[in-house]
This record gives sequence, C-alpha cells and structure tokens, in this order.
Amino acid sequence: MIFLTTLPLFWIMISASRGGHWGAWMPSSISAFEGTCVSIPCRFDFPDELRPAVVHGVWYFNSPYPKNYPPVVFKSRTQVVHESFQGRSRLLGDLGLRNCTLLLSSLSPELGGKYYFRGDLGGYNQYTFSEHSVLDIINTPNIMVPPEVVAGSEVEVSCMVPDNCPELSPELSWLGHEGLGEPTVLGRLREDEGTWVQVSLLHFVPTREANGHRLGCQASFPNTTLQFEGYASLDVKYPPVIVEMNASVEAIEGSHVSLLCGADSNPLPLLTWMRDGTVLREAVAESLFLDLEEVTAAEDGVYACLAENAYGQDNGTVGLSVMYAPRKPMVNGTMVAVEGETVSILCSTQSNPDPILTIFKEKQILATVIYESELQLELPAVTPEDDGEYWCVAENQYGQRATTFNLSVEFAPMILLESHCAAARDTVQCLCVVKSNPEPSVAFELPSRNVTVNETEREFVYSERSGLLLTSILTLRGQAQAPPRVICTAHNLYGTKSLELPFQGAHRLMWAKIGPVGAVVAFAILIAIVCYITQTRRKKNVTESPSFSAGDNPPVLFSSDFRISGAPEKYESERRLGSERRLLGLRGEPPELDLSYSHSDLGKRPTKDSYTLTEELAEYAEIRVK
Repeated sequence: MIFLTTLPLFWIMISASRGGHWGAWMPSSISAFEGTCVSIPCRFDFPDELRPAVVHGVWYFNSPYPKNYPPVVFKSRTQVVHESFQGRSRLLGDLGLRNCTLLLSSLSPELGGKYYFRGDLGGYNQYTFSEHSVLDIINTPNIMVPPEVVAGSEVEVSCMVPDNCPELSPELSWLGHEGLGEPTVLGRLREDEGTWVQVSLLHFVPTREANGHRLGCQASFPNTTLQFEGYASLDVKYPPVIVEMNASVEAIEGSHVSLLCGADSNPLPLLTWMRDGTVLREAVAESLFLDLEEVTAAEDGVYACLAENAYGQDNGTVGLSVMYAPRKPMVNGTMVAVEGETVSILCSTQSNPDPILTIFKEKQILATVIYESELQLELPAVTPEDDGEYWCVAENQYGQRATTFNLSVEFAPMILLESHCAAARDTVQCLCVVKSNPEPSVAFELPSRNVTVNETEREFVYSERSGLLLTSILTLRGQAQAPPRVICTAHNLYGTKSLELPFQGAHRLMWAKIGPVGAVVAFAILIAIVCYITQTRRKKNVTESPSFSAGDNPPVLFSSDFRISGAPEKYESERRLGSERRLLGLRGEPPELDLSYSHSDLGKRPTKDSYTLTEELAEYAEIRVK
C-alpha cells in the first residue's frame, strides 16, 4: 500500500461574505496495523447563514446514504453505533469547530473499508459529504526497493509503516541486513494528506552474491506484544560470469564431443559458442552445450563461449585437440643430384600427437626425429651408392603411414672389374659392365684393326641395362687363337672412361663346357695320339697331318662399316652360335662380329711349326688335370 500520495488538499470553506457551501476534507486512504488504532483526520464546512446552535455529526461505514441503513460508526446525538464498532469508535474532533476527526481502536480486518461523514445541523440542514476515507488494515511493514538494483552501485531501501495511532507508536528494525550496511532511521514523517508514517532507510552497495537475498523490516509497539515483519528479496542485476566450462578436451578422430558453457548472471545471459569468429550455436540460458558429431582434424582448435546481457559480458575458451594417425608424408627436396653435390630432403606430415619420423634406405635408418612433424635429411656429398629408393615413415599411437621416393645420383661412367674378354673355341666375347647415371654410350675399340664398334650397331653388340648397370657384349668370331686387344669406352655428359679388357683363355671356357667326362675322354685320346706320333717318328716317314696345311685363310675383322673386300662369308652354323651363347650364360640373342683374314694376308697365317695339334691337346690335358 502506498502511503505517500500527491492528492491535493481539498478544503470546503464557507465564506460569509460569499455565502459559503457544504464541503469536507479527509485523507482518501489511510492504513493501520491490525490490533492498533487509527485516527482519521476530518474537517467539514457549511454555509455561514445557517448558524446552528448545535452541530451534530454521524460516521457511516461503506455507504453515505442513511436510507440504505449503513452501519453507524459514530453518532453524536444518540451514541448508538453498530455492534462492530461498539467500544471501538469515538470522536476526537470538536464538531462545533467543524472538526470531525474519528478514532478507531482494536482494529480488525473487518473494519477495513470506506468511511463517510454526515453533518447534522438540525431540521433539514443535514448533509452527507461525498468525500470519504478508505481504511486499510495491514499486518506487514512496507519495504520499498528501487526498481533496479545493480551490483556495484549504491542503493537505498526504505521501510515505512503507518503511524496514525495516537496511543501507540511503532519502532522499526531491519532483519537480515548483516553485511549490507547499517540502517538509518529518519523518524516520523507527515504525508501530504495529513497522515503520518515511520521511515527507516538502509544504504548499501550490493554484490552479485546479494541477489535473491531476503531483507526484512520489523515494526514493534512498545509495551505490547504486537510485532509485524515484512520481507523483500533483492533482485540484483549483474553482468555474466562464466562459471562452468570444459577444460581442454582430447578426442579421437571420429568420436562424439560435447562442450559445456555455463554462466551466472541476472538477467539470464545470451550464450554463444563460436570458433574463429563463426557463431556455432546460441541461446538465452544458464548453460549451453555444443555437440560435435564424428569430429575431424579440421575441427581441432580453440572454441570460445561468449555470455552477455544488458549489464556486461564475459567469455571463456576451451581447446579441442583431435587425436589422429599421421597423414601420408610429403617429401620436398632434390630428387636428382650430381655426384659430390649436397642433397637436402624434407619429409613432413600432419598428426596429433606429433609422430616419430624416420627415413630408411634398404632397411637402414638414415635419420629420425621424435615428436616432430618435419624431418630433414642432409647428404653432404652424394655418391652413386646414395642412388635408390627411400622410405619416409611417420608413426604415432594411432597409426602409421609411409611414402617412398627415389633419389637419382648422376655421375661419370665407371667400368667395373668384371669386364673382360673370354674365348670359347673360335669365338671371343668381350663383356663390358658400366655403372653410370645417366645411361652412357659404350663403344668397343680394336686398335690393331683400327676398328670401333658402338652399341648402336645391333648386329654386333648386345646391350642390356639393369638399374645403374649397363652390360654390353661384343662377339668376335675366328679370333680364339689370336684374340685382338679390345678397349671398352663409356661416355656420358659427366665424363668418359676407357679400359682395355683383360683376356681370359679360351681353353678354360672350353674345358668348363666339356666337363669331367669329356676331360677323361680327351685325356685318353691325347695319350693315344702321343703314342701314335712317337711310333711314326721312329719310322721317319710320318708327315704332318694335311688337316693342318697352310691352305686355309685365317679370319680377319670386319663390320658393316669396316668390311675388308674379298673376305669370305660366315661359316659357322646358328647351332654352334646357340651353344656358345649358352656357354656364356647370355640372355636373348646377342649379335656377333665375324672375323677372318683377307686373301692379301695369307702370308701372315701362322705355320704348323708354331702350333701343332699335339701341343694344343697337351695344353688342354694339362689344364684339365690341374
């Protein structure tokens, strides 16, 4: 109930010079505690020309018209009142002085209502004033709290109780104000309509913890048991404070993640989940969940929760770490290098946690790092042995991935020691094994014949490449007994290498082909021949075998580019060539170069005196026995 009103004072006054008129003044409303009393101030006026000898008055309850037989509260003529007011009402004012103030005591709730005054000047000079006062019977003090209480700003809370009983005056005290501030009692104050109130003020600076605090005011009347209490809950407005949030979250890729943000504020905050400035979810609530289904590595990062209302804002962050196996490593660096150069190769990957990175070559660890996303392999001076396939392997507890890469080392040709020439019966085959990168061009030079044959001449040279090795085979026919010098030359853009190929005797290859059984047979034949020759020499009539006459032409070297005129055609069959190829263990069909002497070189053919069948067989037998 509001005690402080701004209704204007209304006085009806009769002026003799102006004739006057009927009128009255009283408060439109008044209140009092149950069990106490109340004095309703009242003044009235009438025309001066009436000049009554005696002025009487009547107070009615809830109705101003006598014909309605309203309950009589007080009547000056007869003192007859309604039973509800017997012993409870009396007139405090002097009607002759136009004062109609009424006192009501032992107030009970049923006495609350409208009170009207009727002036009785005798005869027909009776008048019921339309002005009236509404009595409110209360049992709680009135605590007035400002419409807005903001944390951190000083506020004033007042407790007001009516003080319109001349017999009893209330005393005020605060309840539950500990920690808020000390009260200030202003005392008894008069309201605009002539009523009185007792006021006590409480000044304090509220905090967010004071929100919802129950603050009370007590009105007590000395020398009585009457006590009345009233309470008000403080509605303290304050900005949000985030009070609940996930700590850093770790989740395996593909799993479900739920992030929680809770804030304390009044009024409720607007909660917003964001990532990199993008709003993911928002709602006005005390708490808000952000659900992430089947998280991926792309969702790894920092998530922010913003809480705001009209009084301020707060924010918090949570880190989401998505754990996943390494991605396929990427290799950046030099893949082709020249021998002697420095090579730097970078292998990198992405994973969480960081992986163990290792670079292998032929199961040998060349470099490794632990819990790093990059691995640098430094080869300060590459050699041909560094050429080949490498592996970069990334591994953590969630999986393993690998990438292969090839390093190509370019270098000048190297002719390997297994290069040589070998004789098999009447055929000489020269093997030149070259290691180089890029692939070299290979040529065979016969200095004694002033002939050079390169690998492009497919009918004479067979070449095959395997990795960094190039194997070229030159086949010479008819030179098993007097093989020529052969020089192998290999060339690429980094240099040239030459080597005179060492010769391995034809008898060794021949005996390797004949085998153990053949050796026994040959040895028996050798003994028989020796015996036969010995006997014929004793007879002194044995001549040298005509099979070894000087009538045959020895072979001479020629090729498609360097053919000597008049040379005979090939005379060996393909069957013998196939057996020779099998003897050398060659793959495919290597070409051959036919060698023979020209007719002009007949004088250069060796005579039988220098090389006989007996000596040849003896040499073969000696080698086989060894």
